Amino acid sequence: MIELGRDILNSSETSTEREWLITNGTGSFAMGTVSGILTRRYHGLLVAALQPPLGRTVLVTKVDETLRYDDTDYDLFSNQWQGDEDDEVVTKPHGYLHLNTFALDGSTPVWVYNAGDALLEKRVWMAYGQDTTYVRYTLLRSTCPAHLRLKVLVNDRDFHTNTHVDDWTMDITPIENGLKITPQPGSPPFSLHVVGAGQITPQHTWYQNYFLNQEAYRGLDATGDHLYAALVEGSLQVGESLTLVCTAESAPDLDVDGSYQQQQTRETALLARSSLKNAPGWMRQLVLAADQFIVRRQVGADAEGRTIIAGYPWFSDWGRDTMISLPGLTLTTGRSADAALILRTFAAYVNQGMLPNRFPDQGETPEYNTVDATLWYFEAIRQYVAATQDTGLLRELYPVLQGIIQWHLKGTRYRIHVDPVDGLLYAGDAGVQLTWMDAKVGDWVVTPRTGKAVEINALWYNALRTMADFAQQLQADAAEYITLAERVQASFARFWNTEKGCCFDVLDTPTGNDAALRPNQLFAVSLFHSPLSPEQQQSIVDQCARTLVTPHGLRSLAPSEPGYTGHYGGDQTQRDGSYHQGTTWGWLIGPFVQAHLRVYRNPELARSYLAAFRHHLNQHCIGTIAEIFDGDAPFTPRGAIAQAWSVAEVLRAWQMIEAY
Repeated sequence: MIELGRDILNSSETSTEREWLITNGTGSFAMGTVSGILTRRYHGLLVAALQPPLGRTVLVTKVDETLRYDDTDYDLFSNQWQGDEDDEVVTKPHGYLHLNTFALDGSTPVWVYNAGDALLEKRVWMAYGQDTTYVRYTLLRSTCPAHLRLKVLVNDRDFHTNTHVDDWTMDITPIENGLKITPQPGSPPFSLHVVGAGQITPQHTWYQNYFLNQEAYRGLDATGDHLYAALVEGSLQVGESLTLVCTAESAPDLDVDGSYQQQQTRETALLARSSLKNAPGWMRQLVLAADQFIVRRQVGADAEGRTIIAGYPWFSDWGRDTMISLPGLTLTTGRSADAALILRTFAAYVNQGMLPNRFPDQGETPEYNTVDATLWYFEAIRQYVAATQDTGLLRELYPVLQGIIQWHLKGTRYRIHVDPVDGLLYAGDAGVQLTWMDAKVGDWVVTPRTGKAVEINALWYNALRTMADFAQQLQADAAEYITLAERVQASFARFWNTEKGCCFDVLDTPTGNDAALRPNQLFAVSLFHSPLSPEQQQSIVDQCARTLVTPHGLRSLAPSEPGYTGHYGGDQTQRDGSYHQGTTWGWLIGPFVQAHLRVYRNPELARSYLAAFRHHLNQHCIGTIAEIFDGDAPFTPRGAIAQAWSVAEVLRAWQMIEAY
């Protein structure tokens, strides 16, 4: 269990910079700050994926709690408001001062507030597979009864937007022990229910100008409005509970105790099946964090598939992130059935030899603008087959992989093709960003990397060698793949930069070879099949260790290089301009540890590179790992608060070290 005390909780700054996240396996989620102050447009108690796993809509925002105890009112909630002046921000009330503890019990956030000598506990969880959030209040200690008042704030908006109300009246209708809310004619209704000794009555008051400091930091619209839609009141004796159920389900499960028990039983099973069940507590916490990213995705009219949400709160499912994350999120955690479903799901979307890069939030037409997602697909399948010996799935997917190779040989979108001169893979076109360093602002591609990128050709070589291995496993002809791979390995010598003792980042760009020192060359060491000599592998690991490694991952550009930016922030142009220009990426710790193990064969030394992540689990979004960090000390976490491949690669790295 992760637990925070008053030293963190009773400061507005430190309790608000820490966040919590819960999910339901369909793309829906709930999240907020530990203090309860809204800082993002994405904060809410019920953010429902109305077109699973996307179409995410903020329905229930928050609850403002007041406990009346011994003739005194204790406001347990906190809000930040935009003041009358543009630069004025007002915090009131200061409910965080009543916080005794905050903890994660499994993945369940638990607050304990004090009011005089009384202690009130709050737990929040979601029903797996259902758009239902439970908020349960239990009076743990008192010397007389306590009266609880809850103000429930709701909305109905795309989670990427803010509400600025003009004239909006929602239909709020009483139902048995609850309220049915129809935000506007024709929109899906949702409902609020009270379980326990409480009553709910409709309200209709818009609270305006909540100030969202994280949106202000990102240079975006930083105020929003929410509707006070319901008042819940109830008296509690010691040991009694009152639960608010927020749901978009037409027939929600109102068995609160049963729902919580199901959630606890499921998490116990997740930990039991993991290969990390004997690992330290913080690693077991990451097993539960891994579960938050694995969600359902419908494939066609009938088949239910699986996919991976790249990160919370704002990412959808991305092909690249899914394939990189799959081994750590599923194979390390004993979820090979989910891995197989994900691999089958994405096979259905292969088009012109490419996996989709992204499924947009609006609409179902995937975007095919990535060169590496498809190549990571080979590595994900390789790791799956190695872990499970499932040649049945391999036989099923083998024709798909054959087709991918043929498309790359003859050429597909964005000039992705094998150069007939040297056998290396070329990719790039004006105005597109195809590698994982894919930041783009308007027409400005920050890191175009057009040409023959080092990690793309390491992946291409690995894919060809992997196909040869697959062919031999299936008793098929491997000769073509062996010949192609041998040619790539011979041509890969062009990447070696003798002057720097490492690899060029990109060959044959429109302006020549790019010698910028970046982490991409690590994949030529870490992938199962490496085209480099042992001496070259060690030189690359040493270069990256000296210049790129930070406590939370690797910088995307060495500080000595022109254009290095050590701080990530500002408006979109500033943020995207630094995204791959020095910003630290947590997920890169996985390939670094793998490369380090290959070169130095020292598991304890490799494990030392993971140590700082243990503290990070208490620091940002509690119990999980952020997307990125500043490149300069103190390496402040930035970007998405919970990122699939960050969690996945720390899990995978730990398992690699344990198995070494």
